[in-house]
Amino acid sequence: MSVIVRAEHVLTMGTAGDVRDGAVAFDGDRIVDVGPWAEVAARRPDATVVGDEHGVITPGFVNCHNHLSEALICGMASDMTLWEWGQRLIVPVGLVLDRELAYLGTRVKAAEMLLCGVTCVNDMFCYDNYGAQATLGVVDALEELGLRAVESLGAGDVEFGGTGRADHTVMDLIFAEHEALADRCSSSPLVTFRYGIATVLAQTPELFATGIKRAAEEGWAVHTHIAEVREELTSCRVQHGMNTLELSHRHGLLDLELIAAHCVWVNETDIGLLAARDVKVAHNPVANRILASGVCPVPRLRREGVTVGIGTDGAASNDSNNMLEAVKMAALVQKLHHLDATRMSASDALRMATIDGARALALDHEIGSLEVGKKADIVRFSGLGPGLANIHDPYERLVYCASPRDVADVWVDGAQRVADGELVGADLRRLVLDSKPAAVELVTRAGLGELSVLARTAEARP
Repeated sequence: MSVIVRAEHVLTMGTAGDVRDGAVAFDGDRIVDVGPWAEVAARRPDATVVGDEHGVITPGFVNCHNHLSEALICGMASDMTLWEWGQRLIVPVGLVLDRELAYLGTRVKAAEMLLCGVTCVNDMFCYDNYGAQATLGVVDALEELGLRAVESLGAGDVEFGGTGRADHTVMDLIFAEHEALADRCSSSPLVTFRYGIATVLAQTPELFATGIKRAAEEGWAVHTHIAEVREELTSCRVQHGMNTLELSHRHGLLDLELIAAHCVWVNETDIGLLAARDVKVAHNPVANRILASGVCPVPRLRREGVTVGIGTDGAASNDSNNMLEAVKMAALVQKLHHLDATRMSASDALRMATIDGARALALDHEIGSLEVGKKADIVRFSGLGPGLANIHDPYERLVYCASPRDVADVWVDGAQRVADGELVGADLRRLVLDSKPAAVELVTRAGLGELSVLARTAEARP
């Protein structure tokens, strides 16, 4: 039985553009019709209809960079610099994360993403307790909530901001987890695998070179961070005589299918290299502001033909997974930084959050636009609330005015995951309540109780 989703505006992000009083029909997991409501309805008189003549329909948002390893530590240490934040928060948490904690945290953040219109997330789980194979818990939770994803282990064998020697026991555990994760994803209908490199400087030369060689042999695409902060470039030049992008190029990383998060501190030579090697960039405007990392030169990258998607970044570096906030910030930060209100339009920002995000993950043949034959990853925003009342320009109204409370319905792979603003197939209250003792356990194990009112309160209870 077909389903028709109707709205005042269907922003296809494909060749059809904005279809006024439009509709999208899908059957099973595939889109079968896109066009004016009257025509689609006439062709499918027996279809179930969702929506009305108000609001906006878009492709599902593609969150191009996230860290579900931070799911249980939102709102901690947010006033620290990146280096201090990494040393004092991320390192101790990473040493104690396990599969169960990863599962419980991921369920909550997956729900948050679905409720703000995300249908696909590119996640890098960064931790150091490799024998626990926590990434498998992430896949378990993503499948349970029905969120499409690309999952990677953000591996490193060097202490944050330091140097180290290769430890073959650690390397064996890292590759065992990569292999276990790749195997787990191979049987998943919604989650695919990428090889993860936390950062170039988080890996000893042996692990870095071995991983690139292995990824090339296996045909694995790669997810990493590059040029996020000035300290990274300075440290790399001291150690290697070049910046991290140059080092990556020299070792063959740019020869692989690569998405690089941040790319804030790139010069003209770097931008040319990114374009020439077709490196995809995940822009994280909210996290870059919170950690004072800098401003990614997104307009310059896009002019040179670099594909740029938008990410929320991790739940502790952004402190939420609100993709709508990230999309709005992607446009606003460029306007402010360049003192030019025309530097990035709302339609550009929405394109980055949908079809360009899909291109960044090499998934644009399946998702990212509303076109016949593509996967039914669809979001309907209600036009009966204050956020999307009186739509003069659908792109500007959605990017600058909408919030998660305007998300009415979400389908992933043709399965409805949000209906009338409520999560489908999972009890949100239960997910949250289950996560609370897990969060206390995590920060207590990590020795971070002094940073957590939640942990201190739990400890004080008789």
